[in-house]
Amino acid sequence: MTNIGSQEHPVVVGIDGSASALDAVRWAAREAERRHAPLRLVHVCFLMPVRHPRQIAPPPEYHDAILEQGRHWLNQATEAARTTAPDVPLSTDQRDGVAADVLIRESLTAQLVVLGSRGLGGFRGLLVGSVSVALSAHGHCPVVVMHGPGGAGTPPENGPVVVGVDGSPLSDAAVEFAFTAAAERGVDLVAVHSWMDVPMSAGWASLPDTIDWEFVGAAEARRLDEVLAGWSEKFPEVVVRKVVERDRPQRALLKASAGAQLVVVGSRGRGALTGLGLGSVSQSLLHYAECPVATARVETK
Repeated sequence: MTNIGSQEHPVVVGIDGSASALDAVRWAAREAERRHAPLRLVHVCFLMPVRHPRQIAPPPEYHDAILEQGRHWLNQATEAARTTAPDVPLSTDQRDGVAADVLIRESLTAQLVVLGSRGLGGFRGLLVGSVSVALSAHGHCPVVVMHGPGGAGTPPENGPVVVGVDGSPLSDAAVEFAFTAAAERGVDLVAVHSWMDVPMSAGWASLPDTIDWEFVGAAEARRLDEVLAGWSEKFPEVVVRKVVERDRPQRALLKASAGAQLVVVGSRGRGALTGLGLGSVSQSLLHYAECPVATARVETK
């Protein structure tokens, strides 16, 4: 049965004409189908405004061409969505403005925003600092950025869902999102807890007898068990594989995400230090993961 709340909050996809955006459309169409939610395709074009008499405005033909190009890309995206999930309610919108700003506003009423990772430039390194990172850091709902193995756009559908767990409110939101995703897909959940956030091993190498690493590891494993206990009760059908490592979180998650269909991390939202909410872990995954990366939301003040 269709969930009324889901009908009110669509899955939104940012469209820019790239192959990566079409991969995002297909993934989002399947996700909307699972959630019994409508799908909304949004393309944002920047039409140069005339704010000063001396400013030379682009000719009308330029604006017309930009708008026509956007309509063409939305038509392509619509075809991809219809082919993937023909029964999902679908709407499209072409907006004028700055893509990150428009999509952040869209995230106020969305239950999920999905984006391609590359854009038309095709350079993966351009991701950081782009629309995807802006949405992941400042959006009001979970954001999924598409990646695929070896740069391809399609992750393995039988792979597990991976989530980073540190016991904080940030990871609580990620754990909830990840359990739900694993349950909906009928796959295992790999819960990764890394308990060394800085590379101190080299500095401590000269003191091998002063630290009982097995004792620390056992304590961290118990901590992970405590965090997951309530969620496992809520989702008894989900098989959980626990990974506890003395490693940096981004490296542990990247290793665990090999062969996964989704990796989930937390993000702070709009607090005063919101840039830190999308820190090295999230940014490393957005750069290098070979599966879609979801950032789950925790709003801070």
